[in-house]
Amino acid sequence: MSEHRAPVLSVRPGLTRALVAALLLLAGLMAPIAGNVPAHAAPSGPATAGTGDDTVRAQLRADLDAYLQERGAAEHISGASLSVNLPGSRSTIDVTAGTTTFGGSVPVRPDSLWQIGSNTKAFTSVLLLQLEAEHRLSIDDPLGKWLPQYPQWRDVTIRRLLNMTSGIPTYDDTPAWYADYAANPHTYFSKERLVGYVLDAPATTGWNYSNTNYVLAEMIIEKVTGHSYQDQIYRRLIDPLGLRDLYYRPDVYPPSVTSREPAGYYFNHEFPLTQFIGRDASRDTLSWARAAGAVMGTMSDLSRWERVLYFGHLLPAQQQAELESLVSLTTGQPITSTSATDPLGFGLGIAQTTAPELGTLWIYEGEGFAHRVVHATFPDSGLIITLGLNSATEDANDQITTLTKTVYETLQAAGWVHPRPAAATSGT
Repeated sequence: MSEHRAPVLSVRPGLTRALVAALLLLAGLMAPIAGNVPAHAAPSGPATAGTGDDTVRAQLRADLDAYLQERGAAEHISGASLSVNLPGSRSTIDVTAGTTTFGGSVPVRPDSLWQIGSNTKAFTSVLLLQLEAEHRLSIDDPLGKWLPQYPQWRDVTIRRLLNMTSGIPTYDDTPAWYADYAANPHTYFSKERLVGYVLDAPATTGWNYSNTNYVLAEMIIEKVTGHSYQDQIYRRLIDPLGLRDLYYRPDVYPPSVTSREPAGYYFNHEFPLTQFIGRDASRDTLSWARAAGAVMGTMSDLSRWERVLYFGHLLPAQQQAELESLVSLTTGQPITSTSATDPLGFGLGIAQTTAPELGTLWIYEGEGFAHRVVHATFPDSGLIITLGLNSATEDANDQITTLTKTVYETLQAAGWVHPRPAAATSGT
């Protein structure tokens, strides 16, 4: 474990709505803002990175620049970072635009670090699935087996924590939590304190996004292994995979990390933190997010993680299938896959949608108080797009998935999006 690399990633109150809004937009149930999606020629045929590489990079940079020019004021963003990961290529295509501060002059760089928010949840799910593969737990174990201190949830299984059907409410939508965070954004929130905000809260029904689920998952990982979550995410995932630009720290990050982090602006008018509007929240604590959203990293390393997550051998076949097992966001019931009639699905810390013109893809938008980060993985082509913007804004203003679609269209027009050979479609 690389303790000295103390990293962090974030999730924010209302991340529920950020994720759902992203899925709805791509599923074609919300109208994207017009004027930012350029028309592209039809793809000329299969290509790989290196074929017209400079031309495509220039077009991608133009896409980012156009978005910043059009949406910069509305979303209070000054910078963007993009990484494109193509199957069969050992390197990523990394493009940035804008500046690290609103109104500033220091450019965003490809090695800039971003709070990836709830994209962190996949790491937590994988840790639990690895422990299951080692026969140290089952994801169908009830909480009463591992966390008997919470008898009100004793029959809730680990699986239901991870797929958001537990009925346990999220702590970061309670008045008490808002008040405590507002009083001091550098407050340290322990796991027990976060869970304590909802001990007596009424149960939710169906599919309901809850960060409490993933704090409880963090507790289970620590109970089973006898080691901290931070130790396990480095020892099992970050270090073995060589992800040198991904970090986890459940609190304030040190200057060695934040010196590479763009400012991140809280610009959400929907929640009771209006005194923070326009404030740089990038250096505040991420202890409130923990295993639900406190990872930080470059877009390049995040795209490499997504490659291993969906196309590598990170998990045995059984656990990979469990990771990708879906429930419908509409009904909360299991579904084999999303579709045009039921386009929104949630797995174990991952999400899937079926969208017009894009097909079925894995996509997750993580958002905290500072940054928004989306990853989109296309199983049919093997293409992975990761994208970061430096503000947290309300759903009505959040058009990051529109920009993701623009990037996809640019790559498609360049002939860089094409079906993978059938033998390469395995997700394990």
